[in-house]
Amino acid sequence: MLWPILTAFSLAALVCLQVWWRGRFLRIQRASRTQIEALQEEKRRTALQMQTQQEVLFDSIVEGVLLLDERGRIQLANRAFATLFGVTVDIRGRTLMEALRLHELADLVKSLDSQKQVLGYELKLSGLSERWLQVNAAAIFNGDGRRHGTVLVFHDLTRLKKLESARQEFVANVSHELRTPLSLIKGYVETLLDGARDNPEVATKFLQTIDRNAERLKLLIEDLLTISELESGRVKLNLSAVALSSVVAKVLEDFKTRAAAKSVKLVNQVPDLAVRADVDRLEQVLGNLVDNAIKYGGANCTVTVGGNAREGGHVEVSVQDNGPGIPPEALKRVFERFYRVDKARSREQGGTGLGLAIVKHLIQSHGGRVWATSELGRGTTFFFTLDQATGNLQQPLL
Repeated sequence: MLWPILTAFSLAALVCLQVWWRGRFLRIQRASRTQIEALQEEKRRTALQMQTQQEVLFDSIVEGVLLLDERGRIQLANRAFATLFGVTVDIRGRTLMEALRLHELADLVKSLDSQKQVLGYELKLSGLSERWLQVNAAAIFNGDGRRHGTVLVFHDLTRLKKLESARQEFVANVSHELRTPLSLIKGYVETLLDGARDNPEVATKFLQTIDRNAERLKLLIEDLLTISELESGRVKLNLSAVALSSVVAKVLEDFKTRAAAKSVKLVNQVPDLAVRADVDRLEQVLGNLVDNAIKYGGANCTVTVGGNAREGGHVEVSVQDNGPGIPPEALKRVFERFYRVDKARSREQGGTGLGLAIVKHLIQSHGGRVWATSELGRGTTFFFTLDQATGNLQQPLL
């Protein structure tokens, strides 16, 4: 009777032991699985964090960066690249032709099969606004020496190209403006030396022409120096509270004789306003605008200087004539250096083509803005703004 009991007891003990070990094994397995999942989650978070950091790093780069895989498909394009090319969708996984349709870039990448890198390649993008990019490209190789991908870095050259173009245009314009009076002076001097000096009447006429062109050269050089100082930021303004009406009165008085010679009426309609300005530079601005109005407004016209206080603590000054006006296509360019609405007439009047450019720079250096409106047959009005001022007023020296 004892053996059956012992056998049953042993079997029960074995079953209990098996159940206990199975439960312990399952608990260990679950713990291991939980630990593995935790490690995998930690690895995933770390990888995501590294990817995010890489994307932030790439997006913080000023230059556009493009990374291609071994098949030429886009793996990464940073924010600067998207801005340069106007990309608004995700282009990862596409080829350059699919994403941008630029044969030049595709050919550049293909050329890296025979050379490891290309530096300083210039790419011109046409469209609504022309853009120039400098591209530096390099092939990426793995440990076996096989090409693993391509990296391209894009630098925007548009501003430099525009500055270079503006410099070339400026030099060409200056050369042209200087050549005309110099040629006239040289021609008349040669004529005088050839014998015209012996004829008092002819000699006097020639000398007057030489003097007039020498004066034009002087004005041109002075205006060029002024433009250079303004654009380089070397001009220091002596700002103070200035009585605007008094400054306008002084400027109109200075041009009284010139206006009378063309039967031009000068009118000061500026109310009792004070502006914060450099009085000498303000006289220069008003002098340029009034001089232009007298020159191009025509005989028997009226030149009116007005002023009004505006919201925001600004004063708006206007110089108006009732002359022939300026065509709309020319009105947008009148503040450009050497731009003339009527080139022949402007040179005949003795203008340098820099007056309005100087006006623009001077007003901007005061923190104001300048613009013009015109209607053909009814005249032109130039406007500029200055900060309104209070306190002790500086009066111009009459």
